[in-house]
Amino acid sequence: MTKEFLRIPVLVAALGYLVDMYDLFLFSIVRIPSLKDLGLSGDDILKNGVWLLNLQMAGLLVGGIVWGILGDKKGRLSVLFGSILIYSLANIANGFAGSLGMYAVLRFIAGFGLAGELGAGITLVTEILPSRIRGYGTTLVATLGLLGALLAYLVSFLFSWRVSYIIGGCLGLLLMISRIRVFESGIFTQLKKKHIRKGDLRMLFASKTRFIKYISSIVIGMPIWFITGVIITFSPEFGKAMGIDQPLDAGKAVLLAFSGQVLGNIVSGMLSQYFQSRKKVILLFMLSSLVFMLIYLLVPIHHTNLLYILCVCMGFGNGYWTLFITVAAELFGTNLRATVATTVPNFVRGTVILLTSFFVLMRGSFGMINSALIVGILTYALALFAFIYLEETFTKDINFTESD
Repeated sequence: MTKEFLRIPVLVAALGYLVDMYDLFLFSIVRIPSLKDLGLSGDDILKNGVWLLNLQMAGLLVGGIVWGILGDKKGRLSVLFGSILIYSLANIANGFAGSLGMYAVLRFIAGFGLAGELGAGITLVTEILPSRIRGYGTTLVATLGLLGALLAYLVSFLFSWRVSYIIGGCLGLLLMISRIRVFESGIFTQLKKKHIRKGDLRMLFASKTRFIKYISSIVIGMPIWFITGVIITFSPEFGKAMGIDQPLDAGKAVLLAFSGQVLGNIVSGMLSQYFQSRKKVILLFMLSSLVFMLIYLLVPIHHTNLLYILCVCMGFGNGYWTLFITVAAELFGTNLRATVATTVPNFVRGTVILLTSFFVLMRGSFGMINSALIVGILTYALALFAFIYLEETFTKDINFTESD
């Protein structure tokens, strides 16, 4: 098992996701100091922070479609190499951004590049590893990836926000060199010999059953990014609205939340293997995340340490991130797998645009806490409804193709 589990593609996919998450959450950590350095202050930091976050997520949406289609048409490796090159160069350029406009353009480009990393990596791992241990493989990928958020905090603590971006870009370029030894999955190699439709998004909408599976896969992941994109990213503003004794530090909130999520990914992956079920564990973690979110927003808390503890707890509840992406990859045939596994997590990330926009729209009338509560309850309600249509995939044979 160890020899199969520690194959080069698995390790490289895991390290690639580490660099991916480093960049993705570096902005949440350096949002305030970087925008202050660019001349913004007061409420403009929140408004423009939301705008930049949404541009990054828009890049993920567009990139998710492009890289997903390429992954099924040209191969998983072409996506791995192309995506990391783009977001690495964009990261380095971020370190030299001299205006808000340039910062915005580069966040969009970085998001576009980041979109291909996780889906291609998960697809490659699920196709290379046998069904009995592929849950361990995807858990390793997501766990090391989430450690990237922790690395981002450490680097941002030691260096300026500009140097932090440059370091992330350089790490990506170094990783790309290591990927020269990675080989394509045997399942995709066999698919290349078949004359069937590959990476065609229209196939996802051609069948009612296929469409419901696809939409459900996306909606189930929305609570994770409500917590990450709204509650954690704007934790300083929430702390102020709660009247806590000391200002909350966004970087520390991200660090603690993703420490919890790393642990949650490990625990959920192990529980999934133990119970031989992905669906039961996803429901357990989704409900725990809901409970911690309600405590955060409804229980009167006036101490920063208690809020930081809740950040860890909500992060732990988000630990079903690995499982829901694995399920998305396992649900669909080889000729659509990369398209689905790449677009689903990026569409989930992209829902942050709707969630933050709805949150900001209501903030003026209902305030920080109540507007977040409304958006959060709606998000979890949709996710629990979508869960009804989720198929158990633990023992599923993924060596199949989707018909027209």
